[in-house]
Amino acid sequence: MRVDRGNKGAFLHTREQRGRTLLLVVEVELLLLGLTDSKEVEKVGVFLLGKTHETAGMCALRVVVRRTLCRVYTPVLRMTIQNGAVVPARDCSSQPANKRNTLRWDLSPAEIRTVTDGLISSVKKVYDDIGAIKMEDVSVENTLRALAYVKLDYASSRHVLDFPQYVCPSKEVRTASTDADKKLSEFDVEISMREDVFKRVTALQQKLQNNLSPEEKRFLDRLVTLGKRKGLHLSKDIQEEIKRTSKLISELSIEFNKNINEENTFLVFSERELGGLADSYLNGLDKTADGQYKVTLEYPHYFPLMKRCHNPETRRKMERAFHSRCKEVNTAILEELVQLRAKVAELLGYSNHANYVLEMNMAKNAGNVSDFLDTFYETLKPIGIKERKYILALKKRECLMKGLPFDGQINAWDLPYYMNQVEQCKFAVNKDKLIEYFPLDVVTEGLLGIYQELLGLTFTEVEHAHVWHEDVKLYSAHDTETGEEIGQFYLDLHPREGKYGHAACFGLKPSCRGPDGKRRIPVAAMVANFTKPRKGWPSLLQHNEVETYFHEFGHVMHEICSKAAFSEFSGTLVETDFVEVPSQVLENWVWEKEPLRRMSGHYKDGTPIPDTLLDKLIASRVANTGLMNLRQVVLGKVDQSLHTSPRADTTEVFAQHCQDILGVPATPGTNMTASFSHLAGGYDGQYYSYLWSEVYSMDIYFSRFKKEGIMNPKVGKEYRRVILEAGGSVDGVDMLKSFLGRGPCQDAFFQCKGLIKSKETTTV
Repeated sequence: MRVDRGNKGAFLHTREQRGRTLLLVVEVELLLLGLTDSKEVEKVGVFLLGKTHETAGMCALRVVVRRTLCRVYTPVLRMTIQNGAVVPARDCSSQPANKRNTLRWDLSPAEIRTVTDGLISSVKKVYDDIGAIKMEDVSVENTLRALAYVKLDYASSRHVLDFPQYVCPSKEVRTASTDADKKLSEFDVEISMREDVFKRVTALQQKLQNNLSPEEKRFLDRLVTLGKRKGLHLSKDIQEEIKRTSKLISELSIEFNKNINEENTFLVFSERELGGLADSYLNGLDKTADGQYKVTLEYPHYFPLMKRCHNPETRRKMERAFHSRCKEVNTAILEELVQLRAKVAELLGYSNHANYVLEMNMAKNAGNVSDFLDTFYETLKPIGIKERKYILALKKRECLMKGLPFDGQINAWDLPYYMNQVEQCKFAVNKDKLIEYFPLDVVTEGLLGIYQELLGLTFTEVEHAHVWHEDVKLYSAHDTETGEEIGQFYLDLHPREGKYGHAACFGLKPSCRGPDGKRRIPVAAMVANFTKPRKGWPSLLQHNEVETYFHEFGHVMHEICSKAAFSEFSGTLVETDFVEVPSQVLENWVWEKEPLRRMSGHYKDGTPIPDTLLDKLIASRVANTGLMNLRQVVLGKVDQSLHTSPRADTTEVFAQHCQDILGVPATPGTNMTASFSHLAGGYDGQYYSYLWSEVYSMDIYFSRFKKEGIMNPKVGKEYRRVILEAGGSVDGVDMLKSFLGRGPCQDAFFQCKGLIKSKETTTV
């Protein structure tokens, strides 16, 4: 999953408006860069303000600010990891300031509030100035580029303010960051509803026909489209109602995910109740005073337990708790969100919220999504029936052997356990043995080496970088041939209290051209929750966690390889039903022998995974294909059901689809949707995108990489150029056609999943 909050903007770099807003700009920049003494800020700010009458452009002033103040920070490069090898790296102290880590992560709650207010004030002034331009005077320079630069700097500045809510160890800072996010999100609504600016943009569109580059035209057309989707062509009364409702939607979405992030429930079990779990798992658990084990609902605790704990009562308690997370507060929030989204869609003239959001996607409308999910359901249904019968037989046999009552059905707490049993019975994959070959450090080194070799990159770890927690590492990425720095990324891989509980990529600074015509260096963060090392035990990953690692790092590469001209199209800012394609493509490497050998080694002595175990693992890829993909259909259908109706009982909707599609009832009293973060994290009406994108990703992988060599650097570099560098500056389907040499089809997906191959090539 990738997390972004759209392209926001701050500051103005056009000559006409820079003088009046510069001091605020400087104050915000200096605070972000580490100069916090008010007198020093005032001195530098006044000096630069005086220089506005002498300098040719605002961008030059900002370079002066950064080059002067970045001396406060002196990161040193410790090592370069290239093709899996570690070699000494050079000191980066002589590098230009805009190529160094200047993001600040130690802002206090008070500073977060101050910077947030300054950012809002500054960007508002920019929009005021653009909105005051006479219609006959609108130009590319004072309107289109002014908006482009303001969006660039806003996006570059705001994530220092709103990202800490997901990762900061301090609850006070997380709260301040959440408050900042709410305030900034409300402000986003304000500036997106600026009718005066919209009129200038539409006037410019009418004025310019053939004098723009393709990407400039795409950006201008996008601004007009977004304005219309905000109702700026409608009456003032409707605009105000949309604005009020949109602000409330933003506030509720933030609150929904905050509740999930702050959830810290744990259950206590005896060693007997945790029977079947490996020592490596038990050693990673905290204990109570009387020696019992504390099991949280975080992923590294929950999923291994559900797959391998022999005690059905333990699994029942865990599943009930897991799918009851935030139920009391988030159920009401989600149901209100559904109603509010439907209201906005109706005001804008759409039949429902799903049709509203899908208009900008490859799928275009809810009818196409429904057909897509129905097709998958019909294909998967017979396989799912067979898999359920097999699982039920496994359960009956185990109940008879252990003297347990057999209730004749598959319960929600049975499914992951017996799906794991299927892998062991049919493919003999010993997960407890397999995990010993995936220590996190070895996986990381192998993963970085594979990505570097494939994409023509070199990653260098930055020592003494400014990070938000001691576990976090920062890397710089360079083009191997040219030596050009293309981006930076953070790795934050272990759980802690208050941290975002899933795995995701966060875009922190966009990649695009600045006012000086030079490319800005993008920054991204991968946040995950892999088990933390403990005394005597390293961090060991399940194979599915290795797959997650590759997936999220694929998003990171999408973010930092982008070469779009506008921040509006940077990195993962593509159609939502295309955004998972680049990350899903790279998941395939964890199912191939060569990459698996490169990223594994026994934690005790580094010995490779035995070929027999490796072969069984690879063969197990088709295990439970029906049920696993039907689960995705359930979630996609739940999302569509909620967002094609004006109101809904979320508990009932989820339970109904579980029963009808998956054939496994939801546990009474639970509500999975209350912790379904995608529904308040930008995937509302769009969860189908995971399956949709997987179809494309399989086509890319099997048609090019598998055919021409999975480690073929020529194909990898072409993939980087055509797919990753383009960002959202090109439609997803056009990128696919360019890379594949034809339109996409579904055959590769069905082949990979072991499903019935389509009789003829079917375009998506």
